[in-house]
Amino acid sequence: MAKVLISFALAAAAGAAAMSAASAADDRRPGPYTREQIRLEKELARLQPQQPVDCIDTRFRNISLRAIGDKLIYRESRNRIFVSQTAGGCENVARGDALVTRQFGPRLCRGDIATTVDRAARFPTGSCAIGPFTPYTAG
Repeated sequence: MAKVLISFALAAAAGAAAMSAASAADDRRPGPYTREQIRLEKELARLQPQQPVDCIDTRFRNISLRAIGDKLIYRESRNRIFVSQTAGGCENVARGDALVTRQFGPRLCRGDIATTVDRAARFPTGSCAIGPFTPYTAG
């Protein structure tokens, strides 16, 4: 009986050590959030940051949107990207939620309130205040 208990204890300890090693290996691999951050940093490294602006014109422009953490990234073209730092609350755009803004005119401005909405269930999942926009442009 003692041999069985010792064997069970050793097996449990070996299993715990293996899980701990696997967990440590997973921590070294970049997750999707980290990959997106790295991709954004590489993209912005080839562009020059400009002075932040309070508003961007969304009229007549094909602007794509994505979120990484508490940053909203508006891509106007390959050579022009706007990054807005929010106070958080709109991170669900990264998982596919829609960003609904209440604009007063054709411009999206700092301080405007945005709400994230689940596309399938159509219920709100968060909200945030739009921060200033830092334009990044090609040299």
